Amino acid sequence: MKIAVFPGSFDPITIGHVDLIKRALPLFDKIIVAVGVNSSKKNLFPLEQRLAWLRQVFVQYPNIEVDYFENLTAHYCLRIGAQYLLRGLRNASDFDYEKTISQLNHIVGNGIETVFLIAQPEFSHISSTIVREIIVGGGDPRLFIPKEIEIMMNDE
Repeated sequence: MKIAVFPGSFDPITIGHVDLIKRALPLFDKIIVAVGVNSSKKNLFPLEQRLAWLRQVFVQYPNIEVDYFENLTAHYCLRIGAQYLLRGLRNASDFDYEKTISQLNHIVGNGIETVFLIAQPEFSHISSTIVREIIVGGGDPRLFIPKEIEIMMNDE
């Protein structure tokens, strides 16, 4: 079974993330969307909220699981038996950063392979960081987040 992990903070998940995960579905038997917990990082939304959003967004996809992990992504992959990491590339800066991380994960993760998908042009400008800034600044994030998240944000 080909298992891929798509790690991230998903603070919040964006339509770019969703597009990438859906495009990767034909490549793997299972994709685990995993929230990396970094205690030194200040998140806008609590872990439980981000997990609930992810579960809601992917509720219709039986081959997508939602999970979270602490410490190294490569160690998480080894623990759950994932052979692949899935990463998105929006620009050359992403590539330079992700290339180095993938090489380190390959060593630490006993040969784990990183599969890169290039962001579609209409999503290449979207990041969780920018969406957080829009939210904190009182702007309207609806153009950048999945409808399920928008609905759940309005319920709070």
